[in-house]
Amino acid sequence: MEEEFEFDFNDDAQHSIERYEEMIRNQDQYFFDAQAFEYIIDNYIEKNDPVKALQVIEYALSQHPYAAVFLIKQAQLLLFTNQVDKAFAALEKAEMLEASEPDIYVLRGNIYQNLDRHAEALENFEKALELAETTDEILLQMAYVYQNMHDYETAIVYIKRSLEQNMENKDGLYELAFCYDILDKQEESIQFYQEYIDSDPYSYAAWYNLANSYHKLDLFEKAIDAYDYAILIKENFASAYYNKGNALVQLDKYAEAIAVYKQTFEYEPPNADTYCAIGECYEKLEQMDEARSYYKKSVKMDSKMADAWFGIGVTLNFEERFFESLHFYKKAIELDDENPDFWFAMADAHYKLGQIEESVTAYYKVLEYNPLDVEAWLDFSTVLYEQGKLLEASETMAEAIKNNPDAAELYYRMVAYLFALGQSNDAIAYLETALVTDPEKHYILFEYLPQLQDNGLIIEVINKYIK
Repeated sequence: MEEEFEFDFNDDAQHSIERYEEMIRNQDQYFFDAQAFEYIIDNYIEKNDPVKALQVIEYALSQHPYAAVFLIKQAQLLLFTNQVDKAFAALEKAEMLEASEPDIYVLRGNIYQNLDRHAEALENFEKALELAETTDEILLQMAYVYQNMHDYETAIVYIKRSLEQNMENKDGLYELAFCYDILDKQEESIQFYQEYIDSDPYSYAAWYNLANSYHKLDLFEKAIDAYDYAILIKENFASAYYNKGNALVQLDKYAEAIAVYKQTFEYEPPNADTYCAIGECYEKLEQMDEARSYYKKSVKMDSKMADAWFGIGVTLNFEERFFESLHFYKKAIELDDENPDFWFAMADAHYKLGQIEESVTAYYKVLEYNPLDVEAWLDFSTVLYEQGKLLEASETMAEAIKNNPDAAELYYRMVAYLFALGQSNDAIAYLETALVTDPEKHYILFEYLPQLQDNGLIIEVINKYIK
């Protein structure tokens, strides 16, 4: 069990610590009562010195061999130092001395949980529930076991039971949001947090989790309102500012988002993610110098920030500095080589530089990682078509349609390729499918091959569907 040691540093504690250290220096043996030993042990735990704390426990057990509290602390420290078998042994001794002590079963449950022995963990937590006066933390530990078992429905039950006993438990609120998110039950999540807020309107964690649930349902205005309440209650809530910025981005309010992102710097040190997010906002506002400046800050702080390397490339591409942009796209791909957006940008830059073979190779990567990207299929086929590879262009379009059967623009493009190949009967068949799928998009055909507007057969077929 993770235990928060709040060391009671009083005069008695200080005197006990000084007397113990004097005993060690003098290589002597002094007697301490149990309370004094607890002070000394907790002092070394506070100082993150488990070795000395364990040494004190050995002294304590030699003078107080029937005090289960020292065996429990010993088990905690043995677990902390990865001595699992010895921790189990210490707990067995503690149970023999004081079987009604709930901490024995909580700690043993945590050890079993760490070993993925879920049934044994739950058995021990159940025993602890029977013995403990306050059980909210034990119920939360049981919820963690069910999460590890991927039984999120049951985990929710235990988290709610925990929160019923302790509404101030922020960990429970966040874990509940996690479970609802995994189960994709945002509506239930919203209902719970609304009811929770009715009983505790000043819970910043509840407002924050409510906002996140709204965000996941694309209810961005409601999300922003809820983030604002969380911030009103806890002014230094940096995560709420950051997520509010993300919601503003979704509403295309980039200037407002930048201001909110920058507010996070008042309450926590700047980080690479926030710098990158600000860079993206400036990029959307087409302020490329500012965007590039923040992307550079991001990669300076975290050289593995693939999105920021990519963003630098995008700003250079916007300025038609295509050769320079390639360097940064390559940096991004080195870090995330299965990102189709990175490969798409790479393909486009190579194409603009007249590096057709490299462009084709990159397009293959785009479509390998995202065969649902209709624009990528269209652009790739265009490259092939412009190289006089009409058959390959039509075959590419056939593959595109197989992956995206509802995308009318692919059928219209196939019509153009088939006419170019002289396969008019097949072209008309695809044209009819395109018109059934989406007749309003028939203009796409003429944008790509304007000369088809003079084809009487095509006009006749189109008129049958749009009149």
